[in-house]
Amino acid sequence: MKRKTLFEIKIFLCCLFVYMVSGMHAATTHQPEYSTAGFFQLENTGRTVYSMNPAWRFHKGSAEGAEAPGYEDSSWTLVSLPDGTEILPTEASGCINYQGEVWYRKHFIPEENWKNKQLFLHFEAIMGKSKVWINGKLVKEHFGGFLPVIADITPYLNYGKDNVIAVWADNSDDPSYPPGKPQDMLDFAYFGGIYRDCWLIAHNHVFITDPNYEDQKAGGGLFLSFGEISESKAELNLHLQVRNTSGKSFSGKVVYELYDKDRQLVASCDKSLSVRNGKASSTTSSLSVLRPVLWEPDNPYLYQLHVLIKDKDGQTVDGYRQRVGIRSIEFKGKDGFWLNGKPYPEPLIGANRHQDFATVGNALSNSLHWRDAKKLRDAGLRIIRNAHYPQDPAFMDACDELGLFVIVNTPGWQFWNNEPIFAQRVYSDIRNMVRRDRNHPSVWLWEPILNETWYPEDFAKNVVDILQEEYPYPYCYAGCDTTAKGHEYFPVQFTHPLNGGGGAFNTKDLSPDVAYFTREWGDNVDDWNSHNSPSRVSRAWGEVPMLVQAGGYAKTDYTYTCYDALYRTSRQHMGGCLWHFFDHQRGYHPDPFYGGIMDAFRQPKLSYYMFCAQRPAKENQHLMADSGPMVYIAHAMTPFSPKDVTVYSNCDEVRLTFCKDGKPLTYRKDKAEKGMPSPVIVFENVWDVMYDKKLARGNKHEDSYLLAEGIIDGKVVATHKVMPARRPSKLILWADNENVTMTADGSDLVTVIAAVADENGNIKRLNNYHIQFEIEGPGTLVADKTTFTNPRRTEWGTAPVLVRATAQTGEIKVRASLIWQGKHTPVSGELVLPVRKADHPLIAHPKELEQIGKVSTPVRFEETSADQKKRIESLMQEINRLKLKEVERQQSDFE
Repeated sequence: MKRKTLFEIKIFLCCLFVYMVSGMHAATTHQPEYSTAGFFQLENTGRTVYSMNPAWRFHKGSAEGAEAPGYEDSSWTLVSLPDGTEILPTEASGCINYQGEVWYRKHFIPEENWKNKQLFLHFEAIMGKSKVWINGKLVKEHFGGFLPVIADITPYLNYGKDNVIAVWADNSDDPSYPPGKPQDMLDFAYFGGIYRDCWLIAHNHVFITDPNYEDQKAGGGLFLSFGEISESKAELNLHLQVRNTSGKSFSGKVVYELYDKDRQLVASCDKSLSVRNGKASSTTSSLSVLRPVLWEPDNPYLYQLHVLIKDKDGQTVDGYRQRVGIRSIEFKGKDGFWLNGKPYPEPLIGANRHQDFATVGNALSNSLHWRDAKKLRDAGLRIIRNAHYPQDPAFMDACDELGLFVIVNTPGWQFWNNEPIFAQRVYSDIRNMVRRDRNHPSVWLWEPILNETWYPEDFAKNVVDILQEEYPYPYCYAGCDTTAKGHEYFPVQFTHPLNGGGGAFNTKDLSPDVAYFTREWGDNVDDWNSHNSPSRVSRAWGEVPMLVQAGGYAKTDYTYTCYDALYRTSRQHMGGCLWHFFDHQRGYHPDPFYGGIMDAFRQPKLSYYMFCAQRPAKENQHLMADSGPMVYIAHAMTPFSPKDVTVYSNCDEVRLTFCKDGKPLTYRKDKAEKGMPSPVIVFENVWDVMYDKKLARGNKHEDSYLLAEGIIDGKVVATHKVMPARRPSKLILWADNENVTMTADGSDLVTVIAAVADENGNIKRLNNYHIQFEIEGPGTLVADKTTFTNPRRTEWGTAPVLVRATAQTGEIKVRASLIWQGKHTPVSGELVLPVRKADHPLIAHPKELEQIGKVSTPVRFEETSADQKKRIESLMQEINRLKLKEVERQQSDFE
């Protein structure tokens, strides 16, 4: 082979390592499904869902007259929903986000087949206060940023010409609606914009109503409740409202068909229906299911309920599909939590969740919400507290599917306004969150009070009454703090196990009629101004701080609610939710909340693996979430890594091998020990950086490693191997997509991670490189220079970027390279992301839809064939035979 100069080698090595990427799509993919306006579309029912997300004209600030159809908006930015009004820096706390007015305008030409349809515009949420116009007519005004905004737009469309939806929104401080508290005094960030999905629902003039639009107590749409539930039989009660705007009376029937996962019909019923023109009619039916498969976290079984409205000739005029999880929930005071008629066998350990994500604020795509739920479940958690507001419907759908209980919160945090309008809007929020989420099997508890708020004496009783009005059926419970006014009305109360008189081992002072839960645990600050804390750790700070965080969350030697303490309580104290699972932004403090076990991009910290180690070691075939035996070495083998090696594992034994003396170290779990399922394992005085140096000098790099083996019943069931990262040679990329393919809907987002690695793929954790991302194909980067998100500096060896799909299918290519390149800098990397067709038709003006669907300007990528791959590998080997070896020899000679 002809010898190459280093410059020639460097140029050729800019060809990308696509062979590393090819394996990324080998895993089995899973496409979650997301509800639309509270239901799932069913074909051939006359009901169609359209996505209104693509191609909105956006303006930040006031725009007088922008509600008028003829307003000139061609200079406004073109965006797709969900939209958070701006790209934010990764650390966006301290109230740096925009607060004020924003405008959105959407152009579209109505489809001809809509002429005989009833049309509803359904915004899942708009932040702050908002107004919606269609062709200059005000159709909706709304206060509050976390619940649906719905308008009947049927009378206002102009067929055959351009139509305009105009939305004004304002997220400025306003004490008249919850949360109400000024954002510079708030511990989370509102952000802004139309930050959730927007749907157009087209159906016939005899239709199943939307409960959030109808505004009726315990009414509207479908209300699914349960009677008797056991392993032998389950009773489903079905309450349905149908409205008739057809111009004549309607006679027909409601048909219910319940299918199992194998699409086999397991129960059905029908009931006659008569609805006068201009009126709504409600019916009640029931289904009995023999030998039901009951929903629970470790087996989140979902039936499919088809709801059909048929006329007197048997023709279907409306209908949809609803997912059904059959389960009973009971709280029995000192006997704790019972699920499906049985005491739940162990404490429920979970986490709180704010909805914000790095760079996009609250404007997450449905897939990001689903991945959040997947990561929470993979960590072994079984319950999530929606802090401090109702969260995206896609997240609730994911919790149903993946097996996560949810505590649903009304919007609020440390604020009360004595003006009557504030209380009325709180009560309205409670009603609407129940109406929206009442059919989710994941709902474990309602938290209708305002978080950490000193509200009036009568408030607690009022919200309990409202909850009972909206959910007048069994298996409905509410919770509040033990220190809050009116706590006596709540069968579930929030406290710490350490408040029982003698710590986690003594709960003699607790009321026998109340079940207790810890709504927030783990945050360990010095005071509420400085916020210094051993539990708040940026991933960028590296190994030792992350080990300290994980150790504190697991078990401490001081008085503190930790994982271990929650496992030492009686059944009456049912568990607790960590504050907080992900790093999130805050209003009143300049620092983000760093207490997450993942960062704002959902990159794991070491504490994430500590939580994973608390999962049962037995494989669970029912879950899509990761389960089964695991072992993880929390040690990077850097020159600054501690001598002690920490390992997290749920196995009975762990064997650690370090080749210094050739003798494996073994840990055996004490099964008689009470407390958390899997204590943190520390092998003392193992890592010796000088011994690693000795091996490296002897060209025995492969002999320097840590190998952990998880053992159950004498068999190795899990392994993890770590090696020191050597000379950084390349960038490697992967998609943090949980094997979910991107969707060409103008909205979908995926995180791409670039890592600096040596030639064997070991990530070089200690470096300060700046990485530049480029994109080609039907996608855009949600990043820019002004927010330091592209290019961006590596943190703990990696640099993430968000990629947004356009409205076109195809393949997206993402390239990462060092912003400053030289002969010896690591070579670039490339990742290919396939993009699938959208699930629902996309509605926008054709020209603007075409514009939003344009592919990114191609970057000059080098093609890498199989032959070129081999050539790259041989050239990599040749580098080690060239001047680098000469430099190494000379340095050794002078020592």
